Amino acid sequence: MNFASEAFVTRVIRAVLVLLALAAFNPVHAQSTHIQPKLVAESATPAPGGSTTLALTMTPEKTWHGYWANGGDAGFGLSIDWNAPEGVTIAPFRYPVPDALVLFGMMNHVYEHPYALLADVSVDASVAPGSDLTVSGVANWLACTDKVCVPEKAVISVALKAGDGKVAPAERTRFDGWRALLPQPLDRHGTWERRGDMVRFAIPLPASTAIDAPHLFVETQDLVDYAAPQKFSRNGDYIIVETRLKGEKTGSVSALLKLGGGRGLSLTLDPGSVPARGEAIAGQTAGIDIGLFWTALGGAIVGGLILNLMPCVFPILSLKALSLARSGGDARTAKLEALAYAAGAIATALFLGGALLALRAAGEQVGWAFQLQHPVSVLALLILSLAITLNLLGYYELPSFGGGQALTEKGGAAGGFWTGALAAFVATPCSGPLLGAALGATLVLPAWAALPVFGGLGLGLALPFLAIGFVPALRRRLPKPGPWMDRFRKWMALPMALTTLALAWLLWRQLGSGEQLLWPILAVAMALVLLTHYGAIQRGDRRSWLLIASGLLLAVSLAGAVAEVAEAERTADGSGSTFSPDALAKARATGKPVFVYFTADWCLSCKANEAGAIERETVQKAFDKVSVVTLVGDWTNGDPVITRTLAEHGRNSVPLYLWYAPGAARPETLPQILTPGLLTDKAQR
Repeated sequence: MNFASEAFVTRVIRAVLVLLALAAFNPVHAQSTHIQPKLVAESATPAPGGSTTLALTMTPEKTWHGYWANGGDAGFGLSIDWNAPEGVTIAPFRYPVPDALVLFGMMNHVYEHPYALLADVSVDASVAPGSDLTVSGVANWLACTDKVCVPEKAVISVALKAGDGKVAPAERTRFDGWRALLPQPLDRHGTWERRGDMVRFAIPLPASTAIDAPHLFVETQDLVDYAAPQKFSRNGDYIIVETRLKGEKTGSVSALLKLGGGRGLSLTLDPGSVPARGEAIAGQTAGIDIGLFWTALGGAIVGGLILNLMPCVFPILSLKALSLARSGGDARTAKLEALAYAAGAIATALFLGGALLALRAAGEQVGWAFQLQHPVSVLALLILSLAITLNLLGYYELPSFGGGQALTEKGGAAGGFWTGALAAFVATPCSGPLLGAALGATLVLPAWAALPVFGGLGLGLALPFLAIGFVPALRRRLPKPGPWMDRFRKWMALPMALTTLALAWLLWRQLGSGEQLLWPILAVAMALVLLTHYGAIQRGDRRSWLLIASGLLLAVSLAGAVAEVAEAERTADGSGSTFSPDALAKARATGKPVFVYFTADWCLSCKANEAGAIERETVQKAFDKVSVVTLVGDWTNGDPVITRTLAEHGRNSVPLYLWYAPGAARPETLPQILTPGLLTDKAQR
């Protein structure tokens, strides 16, 4: 076979491979992408020994965006597997200057408008004129909105033929426009250095160069915290940039300095000394939506106020109010306890919120009420709620809750603080339906703006007690002390006992029915024995050993009862399959309606919705009639996949209910309080 025949066979094989690739990624697939790619050449007839430029134009749909080479905290740039003929070399793509976009507290380097990536193509001088130089490849990229991200791919190709290298004037104008959006290379290297938890850059740039709202996009990974504020200053002919360090990168660093007006400079920075900070320059920092902040703060305060009616919080508030009635309503004591209670509630809410933000910043996929995803925290709460229940029933007395003793000033402040802290801690499982939107906003807000939202939850929780403490008219309306108070106190033991049982059930769900439950049962039994023994000593009962024995017997019986109830619950048939991204994709591919709900065993409103709506017979019959696929995401012990899914929908707590209608591009988010009628209506549409 001669050379010409071999070249012909090679071209045929290449053409067949391209056709097969195009068949694998058919037009239906191409139309399903949210960013439409198209590969074009500045010259369709590049000359042997010369070069031309390829442009991959990317056109996002409305509300969608693509990513720079370094996508930032979440995202990645485009990659491509080329299929180029022999003698053709394709350089890496060059990206235009991106924009900074903060989503869910993370910095993204994006393009929210049509953009073009440019790559130079060189043709070897040995290529014969007229040779087919068609270039193709499989491109992969990430397309995102502010709520969801979709990995996409497509086959791209452009027909080229070795020729004279001429460029049409219209094509030259079009490509010159795209080149103008590329960053210009800086002819000198800069320097960078670590200083504590900060990283500092010195960029050589004459003082005559105008800068408007600069931002430094660091292309090299593992060096900076992308979402951290950047401080810009000028020291002579150097721009000094300071931001937060994140990572252990060494050696040279590649970056892009955005100057404003779409202009940018690509640069290299080597390790070295950085001059001192100079005159400040206004930088482009991660700002916040003021309207969103005030809405979230107001929602958190109102939600915290409503939380006082929850079974685990209402007894605590009621008994603190009655402690004022016992003390005669002294104004000074009332104000002191109210402020201490508010301080405890706010401090605990801030602590939990700060821990949540810190864990998320460290890469952990956690959400609100994350402490209840750990059995140790649940066990501590279980013992605490048991202690409160026994105290309310009169098994023993504590100065903070009963005995008719007036609190001293120091004791009153301490008691108020820890009671407020307890109320905030145990209220978190109930906060999902009341604070879903407000707490979801903390994913979008930077940490310094998100923390006040968490503090607003504690403030709302403390408002009733603050009102009692600082409004004399409310204190005067408190019932006068009398025998009824002891009866009321015992009635308040009922919701606390229910809370105790719920925590015992949750602990069983987390640990199972095996030997892992042994130590929690012993811990609860020991707590029960010690508390009853302490109460017997207070009453002067010499037969305390009988109380100890009965306490142990009660603990064992309680554990057995909880195990039996939980076993029945665990062996009951679930109302749906387990959620996963793959399971969701397969369910949607069936063309049937898909109902996805995210729940947790410690979420009171989740269980109420399941019992009162989702698992109702009428709803299940309506679902079966149209073959609704139900997927359940269980967040009881935490799940990074579910946490990311919640974040994609602007939430960091459960419940979350999603309805995918057949053929719909996006799900409908259902209310956090479900009714049977709502679900049956969805199924019948």
